Amino acid sequence: MDDPRRGRTGRALDRSILSLAVPSLGALVAEPLFVLVDSAVVGRLGTGPLAGLALASTVLLTVVGLCVFLAYATTAAVSRRLGAGDVRGALTLGVDGMWLAGGLGIALAAVLWVLAPGLVAALGAGGDVAGHAVAYLRWSAPGLPGMLLVLASTGALRGLQDTRTPLWVAAGGAVVNAVLDVALVLGAGMGIAGSGLGTALTQLGMAAVLAGVVVRGARRAGAPLAPALRGIGANARAGAPLLVRTLSLRLAILLTVAVATDLGDVTLAGHQVVSSVWALTAFALDALAIAAQALVGRALGAGDLARARAVLRRTLQWGTAAGLVLGLVVAGAAWALPAAFSPDAEVRAAVTAGLLVAAVFLPVAGWVFVLDGVLIGAGDGRYLARAGVVTVVAYAPAAWAVAVWAPGGAAGLAWLWASFAGVFMVARAVVTGLRARGPAWMVTGG
Repeated sequence: MDDPRRGRTGRALDRSILSLAVPSLGALVAEPLFVLVDSAVVGRLGTGPLAGLALASTVLLTVVGLCVFLAYATTAAVSRRLGAGDVRGALTLGVDGMWLAGGLGIALAAVLWVLAPGLVAALGAGGDVAGHAVAYLRWSAPGLPGMLLVLASTGALRGLQDTRTPLWVAAGGAVVNAVLDVALVLGAGMGIAGSGLGTALTQLGMAAVLAGVVVRGARRAGAPLAPALRGIGANARAGAPLLVRTLSLRLAILLTVAVATDLGDVTLAGHQVVSSVWALTAFALDALAIAAQALVGRALGAGDLARARAVLRRTLQWGTAAGLVLGLVVAGAAWALPAAFSPDAEVRAAVTAGLLVAAVFLPVAGWVFVLDGVLIGAGDGRYLARAGVVTVVAYAPAAWAVAVWAPGGAAGLAWLWASFAGVFMVARAVVTGLRARGPAWMVTGG
């Protein structure tokens, strides 16, 4: 006979997962709106400014993306302390993470200001395009401390099981950014520099709101607000392995783009569309990973191994099911969607082939993203760093084989995505799955 208590427990856990995942999804989707709005407004200035924005935003998003460990490490540490019943300690870690983010942001802003011309030149830009790209980077650079503070404070709030505040701030920031873009770029006549300034001001404002929420909580709990070198150093050490993990993911993505480029313009154009669709589906799956981070960290902090295992099982079920549903949606759209992106019949055929292959492996992606979240929430960053290196090493020969033997066009893109979504993602599923099966990651306590 089924135990009704197990059903009630399962439903309660589902509510906990969804209460964290749904607002996280909203916040994740709000962020790309910044680049979308920037592109729409700057595009009215002409092709040169828009091309400059494409280069500059690539540099800026890469810098910020490499610093995502500020959110992940803070979420894991704060949720663990919260689970141990140490609210003051949890908020102390959150404040320390914000100090680290602010200091790192100031340093990176200075470096970006100085190196902007060299970085743009390294991407092959010249003439007016390079000038527009440098202008955007230099005017947006002062916003880097805000961007990194947003990451750290969002991580702290997620660790405190609050994903709604980051959602509302991200949504409000998207609206403010749109207004500033129009006012500064078109109204004040600043051109692309106005877009960079609008982004900087918006991110600084978002950081002020989010950091203010964490600071108020810290004051109520009696947590210190002054920077503590020991705490900042601990946050940096916890984040270092996650930085290595992120670098490995970026390397795999760059390797994939390099192979697509080598296979010709049709394959590269098709890859841009398929990778954009893949990134969009990743938002939904990442939202479940964020819920897994927060819930696993809290369970382990409380010493509740059974709860941590239950979260692992349930979020894996949710992730795999969500990946399956998204895979069916992508496969169903694979025949009609390409027409919205290109009038070229060869490019459309390549996109269809790539989307169908990607759709097959989306359930695997759901499994992988959730396992990443579980292990990040457990503070198992060192293993994830080593696993990242292993998976890139496993993927490289497959990517090389595609570059050497695959034809161009639709067939080439299909083989490339079979390599990336198949070999790379399956390798990640294996290494993280083996870790999750054992007990090594289940370290309890605050």
